[in-house]
Amino acid sequence: MNKGTALQQTLNKLSIVIPARDEAENLSACVKGIDEALRENGIDGEIVVVDDGSSDATPHILAELKERHSALAPVRNEGENGFGRAVRLGLDRATGDAMAIMMADLSDSPRDLIRYWEKLAEGYECVFGSRFIPGGRVIDYPTGKLIANRLVNTAMRHAFRISCNDVTNAFKIYRREVIEGCRPIISPHFNLTVEIPLKAIVRGYSWTVIPISWQNRAKGVAKLKLKEMGSRYFFIIAYLWLEKYFSRGDYLRKP
Repeated sequence: MNKGTALQQTLNKLSIVIPARDEAENLSACVKGIDEALRENGIDGEIVVVDDGSSDATPHILAELKERHSALAPVRNEGENGFGRAVRLGLDRATGDAMAIMMADLSDSPRDLIRYWEKLAEGYECVFGSRFIPGGRVIDYPTGKLIANRLVNTAMRHAFRISCNDVTNAFKIYRREVIEGCRPIISPHFNLTVEIPLKAIVRGYSWTVIPISWQNRAKGVAKLKLKEMGSRYFFIIAYLWLEKYFSRGDYLRKP
């Protein structure tokens, strides 16, 4: 968790990548909250919202929001859909020195985004949030998902010998060189939420954890289906566990 060589590198622009599938009810408040936080803190940023094959009014809402928020850079995923595919497209289109991944359902706080940016500027290459350390909090977390979350994160913490206890949370921030060093990013679905941070850790990028807040969506339908994701999470965790212990350092970051 030590600061890396990034300490000498200035951060000028922040890209926020937001995958959105049928999030018409949440996008206005989501984009407005992030845009206001960026402007209030004098941060040059872009909000890359990826419409992942929505069948509701999401495309129309994004077109309207673009007229009011110059930082918004909407993208339409014309290929095969999936949370991971949408995030990968957003990362490909992002132009910032740092890239944060946020959810469109208002579960993540723009205030925490600013804290991420400030922490990254101290010299870390990745900043991860945890809802389960002192100072963190969750609001209305479904019981079944909470139990599954704690079991999976505990298993990863021991398997990879790391202190981070909330790896599965999608909301994280990375310097551009970390994202490039984690390519190719292969997860097409929600398992991307563990692929990028675990790759960054295994490959030797510096990171730290800060407490964050999370609240369950009030509108729309959650896209994560635990029954569909179990084997996919297992695959990507096993893949990176093998890289950590058997790759002989072939994928470690270059000095």
